[in-house]
This record gives sequence, C-alpha cells and structure tokens, in this order.
Amino acid sequence: MTHHRSAFFISDRTGITAESLGNTLLTQFDSLEFKRETVPFVDTVEKATLLSERISQVAEADHLRPLVFTSIVNPEIREALRLNNVVLIDFFETFIGHLEAEIGQKASLSIGKAHGMVNEEQYDHRIEAVNFSLNHDDGVKLKDLNEADVILVGVSRSGKTPTCLYLALQYGIRAANYPLTPEDLGSPTLPKILLPFKDKMFGLTIDPTRLHNIRSERRPDSRYASMDNCRREVNEAESMFRHHGVPFISTTHKSIEEIASTIMHKAALGRKF
Repeated sequence: MTHHRSAFFISDRTGITAESLGNTLLTQFDSLEFKRETVPFVDTVEKATLLSERISQVAEADHLRPLVFTSIVNPEIREALRLNNVVLIDFFETFIGHLEAEIGQKASLSIGKAHGMVNEEQYDHRIEAVNFSLNHDDGVKLKDLNEADVILVGVSRSGKTPTCLYLALQYGIRAANYPLTPEDLGSPTLPKILLPFKDKMFGLTIDPTRLHNIRSERRPDSRYASMDNCRREVNEAESMFRHHGVPFISTTHKSIEEIASTIMHKAALGRKF
C-alpha cells in the first residue's frame, strides 16, 4: 500500500503563496507522507504544458493522482495544467470570482504583486529592518537601541536571532536581541544597557531539557551545555522577566512563525509595510 502522495506547488512567480497555502492544507493529514515539489516561474503556456507532461508521468508512476496547488494568474496557463489525472487546487479560481462579485470590480490579474518588488519604498524599509537586525544580533551593537521596535532578550540558544530576522523580513520590524550571560543572571536586576529600553523588551524562554539538547549539539560535555547550568539560566532569566514585568513566551514547542506572530500580538506591534 502506498503511503506517500506527490504534491506540486506551482506558481508564475516565486511559489511562496502556493507553497504556504498548500502546505497549510496538507498539515491536516498528518498520517500521510507527501513528496513535495515547488515549481516557480511557470509564466508561459509552453512551460505549463511541459510541466503537465512531467506531472502525468508522476501520476502514472505513483498510481495516484498528484495534488497540484497553483497560484497562477493567467487563465490560459492555468488551463494547461488542468489534467484528468491530477487533483488541481487552484487558489485564484477558488477565490477571485467571489471577491470580484462582492467588491463589484474585476481583478487586475497582475503577476507578482504578492511577493514582487511592487513598492520600492516598502521594499527598502524591509531591507533596512533586516540590516538593523543583523547589526544588532547578540548584543553586538548597542548604541542605537532607541531605534529598535522590539528587543528580544533571553539565554543563549533560545531562538532570538531567527525570530529577529523573521520579524524583519515578514513585518519590517526593527528587532534587536540581547543574550543574557551568566554575569547578567547573577541578580534579578536588568542589564544596565537595557534599563532605558525596558518598554521595548520582550523575553524568550525555553524548556531546560530542550536547551540542553540544543547546546549539546554545539558544545557537547561543556559547562555551557550541562543540564544543571541550563536549568539555572532559564530559571534566573524567567525570574528577571517576572521581577521587572517583562512579557515573555516559551519557544520550546513553537515555530519561528508562531513566536513572531505572538510577539507582534502581545507587544502590540504593527506591520511596517
């Protein structure tokens, strides 16, 4: 019995939308395994026809109809992908007609508006936010923290850096991060450099066992990675957050997307583009 199903995410641009929406739907079928493939820049009928031939070959080999998720604007290109031996989930066809009827206006059917560089000012703002987060990673640059929208604080390896970069890329947030060192954790007092920016601070914590596993991959059999040290650092960091009223969340069982979205909501931050 076959336990996997081929799934294609096809787009006339980057494929991010088709992949994101398609994967969201597939996560609801966790007893199955999916062989996923993203195919971007299918922007001509010729490309779509060649791709259709390959997908048909996959259907024949699998003895199952492949799942094909598309976010293609041009109806002629979409039609070239409409095969009898596939299951086609067409996001534009599904939603655009309902929106046109409700809004009373025909859609422009312009390619690349979701993830293209449509507005240069907004794009520049996002790049500036990314550069800010890179420059203010792990407390490297501290002199202009007043320009930060949020400052993530937590022990080493609690997820600060990837969350900062995701906040910058996805929301245009200028996110800095500061790692709590053993010296910082000796007392419940906030690090002196952060005192003026307490209202910008947001804490990240993590289960000590998970932290021990992460650190052991980086520096096995070290004091840094020991279970006792991980437990102590996490407990002292959480005590510091509670003592100063700094909001914090656990990253243990959350994806970067969930962490960032929670921070946006709890810190009342707004998208910058």
